[in-house]
Amino acid sequence: MSVKDVLFAATVALSLHATPLVAQDAAIEAMQEYMMFSDYEAGIIVPQQLDQTVFETALFVDTRDAEQFAAGTIPGAVNIEWREVLDRIDEIPSDRMTILFCNTGSLSAQAAFALRVAGRTNVVVMQSGFTGWQQDAAYKP
Repeated sequence: MSVKDVLFAATVALSLHATPLVAQDAAIEAMQEYMMFSDYEAGIIVPQQLDQTVFETALFVDTRDAEQFAAGTIPGAVNIEWREVLDRIDEIPSDRMTILFCNTGSLSAQAAFALRVAGRTNVVVMQSGFTGWQQDAAYKP
């Protein structure tokens, strides 16, 4: 193996090793930018705000697993597990409010954060989740 071949192999190895760091830096920068310019309550909705108009115009996305979804959900909701939202982003409209929920709001908050960093400003998380909706929703069909 010539010196030229060794240098080429070393260059390729170093560039492959550096790629994840560059991607990681870009992801961190995108998250920092989102967090610095978001309003304090941006990206949330509470069940008491879910009147008939909101209910009829928004898409509800149940971010729980399929078994929980099958056991009961908000009427008309679609099921996209929280870990899958970026893989299935094309199923989430960009032109109307999309309300993500889980049982309490913690997993759906992670999904909403990922989608908002990805540019979906129309996505909100329902604080208190499905449980809160069952107890406190302003409108239930």
